[in-house]
Amino acid sequence: MDIIDLHDPSRVNRQPDKVEVLFNSGNFEEQGILVKHVELRLYIEKNDEKLGPFSLITSFVQTDKGSVEMIYDEGFRGNDSLNRAVQFLVSNLGLSALILRSIITLKGHIDD
Repeated sequence: MDIIDLHDPSRVNRQPDKVEVLFNSGNFEEQGILVKHVELRLYIEKNDEKLGPFSLITSFVQTDKGSVEMIYDEGFRGNDSLNRAVQFLVSNLGLSALILRSIITLKGHIDD
């Protein structure tokens, strides 16, 4: 089961402009689900002359039960938005919260 948890899934209907892998060992279990791969994806949606690029940053979590892609952040965040998001996640224990949020979303779809 592959879930794209966005109001408009067509926003991610292409290859991301940049990807940062956060976890790739495939041996982390959360609530009985094996987490294989976690990454943040950057999609540049437009570029404003004054504000710069409009970034859509999504999280992508691959598990043994399927994958979940959901919005992590969006807006005019500057040219280095993905790297700043990665640094914030890894320095503030945000990775575990991101994984848990994805597992909850995945379980919600499995139970339906």
